[in-house]
Amino acid sequence: MLSNKRRSAPFAALGTLLEATHGRGLPLPPTLSRLYGAFRLPVPRSGLLVFSNFVSTLDGVVSLQVKGHSGGGDISGFSGQDRMVMGLLRAAADAVIVGSGTLAADPKHLWTPQAICPELGDDYRRMADAMAKPRAALNVIVSAGGSVNLRLPVFASGKVAAMIITTMRGAKRLRRQRVPDAVDIHAIGRRSGDISAAEILRAVGRAIRGKRVLVEGGPRLLATFYKERLIDEQFLSLAPQLAGREIGDARMGLVMGKTFAPRDPLWGRLTDARQGSRLLFLRYSF
Repeated sequence: MLSNKRRSAPFAALGTLLEATHGRGLPLPPTLSRLYGAFRLPVPRSGLLVFSNFVSTLDGVVSLQVKGHSGGGDISGFSGQDRMVMGLLRAAADAVIVGSGTLAADPKHLWTPQAICPELGDDYRRMADAMAKPRAALNVIVSAGGSVNLRLPVFASGKVAAMIITTMRGAKRLRRQRVPDAVDIHAIGRRSGDISAAEILRAVGRAIRGKRVLVEGGPRLLATFYKERLIDEQFLSLAPQLAGREIGDARMGLVMGKTFAPRDPLWGRLTDARQGSRLLFLRYSF
């Protein structure tokens, strides 16, 4: 939970260092346009546009994995500018995908712009209205085992539509609880095991009207999307902090559980760079 002092801090505009993105400009209201600048996303000819957003330390840590300090706030230094960008990306998305580990780390959270940056809530609503979005982004939780509590706000508050993507065994486990009306349990066609990124996107694509999908993690889920070459854009907020690691500790990098280099390196292209008061906001195309 951020302190009131941190939540009330004024926002400074980002400085544009590089802007080489293509696509349609999104209709930002004046305040967001002043704070972020021009914001474009590619228009997919077919399928979905899948983009991700993380904040990282200089040495590549995205989660300290310490109770009470496992979220992005400890990585970003509780940056208001980082929350502003997170809210902007959520406002642009038609669905936000997170894994059950991310939900467990922040069980009271809703994956909406207003939940991460309430100070700009009205601006995000105006942006959604200008985009003719009928509702907040679908909140998608991926849990192969179905071990999630359906009384959590993302499911029970009624403020967002939610989908849980799971296995048949996980769905059976979930249905032992009372399933709220706003929750869709989607079981893929196997009893147990890992769920592929392609299977996740097929389910999400059938559930939403738009084509923009934001993946917020965690690192293991993101690694699956990268392994299947299903991430189009990576937004990365770089904090000038060294977190450090002990040999064998649980601190996480941007992707975990999959390897790429040297046999299967995955290179991106820097398309956008903006300077914040402390953080550097980078964007890569894959």
